[in-house]
Amino acid sequence: MKKGINFWSFAPGTSPEEALQLSHSAGFEGLELVLAETGELSLESSPHELRVLRARAEDLGVEIHSLATMLQLQYNLVSDNPVIRQKAVDATKVQIETAKVLGAETVLVVPGYVGVDFIPDAETVRYDYAYDRALDAFRELAPFAEAAGIRIGVENVWNRFLTTPREMREFLDEVGSHYVGSYFDIGNALGTGFPEQWIEILGHRIVKVHVKDYRTNPGGLSSFVDLLSGDVNFPEVLRALTKVGFNDYCSAEVTPYRWHPEQSAYNASASMDRIFGWNQN
Repeated sequence: MKKGINFWSFAPGTSPEEALQLSHSAGFEGLELVLAETGELSLESSPHELRVLRARAEDLGVEIHSLATMLQLQYNLVSDNPVIRQKAVDATKVQIETAKVLGAETVLVVPGYVGVDFIPDAETVRYDYAYDRALDAFRELAPFAEAAGIRIGVENVWNRFLTTPREMREFLDEVGSHYVGSYFDIGNALGTGFPEQWIEILGHRIVKVHVKDYRTNPGGLSSFVDLLSGDVNFPEVLRALTKVGFNDYCSAEVTPYRWHPEQSAYNASASMDRIFGWNQN
């Protein structure tokens, strides 16, 4: 397995190039960047700008292995409004094209939401409608991803949708493409189940992994904590990942500290070495 970190682990205002440098300094092999609607790395970025960023990563020896985004939450992929659904699909296609230019292997895609507590005035969508719309969207996106040679990782998030490992597995199998798999988030899974069980049930469908920790008591968004200080049973997680033969990027997704925010990346790197047995004498 490889050690990566997600761009959201750095302080707001950090540029992609600064994140690459910090990733390198903290000992990460790869960085998952994030595509925004506007800004330095966004739907507006030119191929030249993307190639410059890729060259910088190659100079540092840091692999841009994945490209995440919040755009499928900003524009709900399963919205009751077909215009919003199309915006989400179109943005995902740009995400895939951007990942290809950056040299990434994977895009992280949120499969829309039935409801979310962390988005003000978010719509509520009937579950069965959301399921059918998500299937349609990923069946449309799968050949587009295949043509680009990019795999889509569907993330398990707090979206009141695809909330169990069996349902996620069945959804991916219904999509029916090698290019659509699971971007498995360890910490998110603990809110409704056990990450090690998710891993064994999803098996070969797991494309990439987000590594974060979570305290079940009191729960809620504020209960995401530093790695090894929550309730995730990391020895069991490692055992399950090994059992299913996962051998790709495990990327830290941690909250940057209020003061000296870069230190959170260094601490996450050290914790991941302990969790996965990397760089141990």
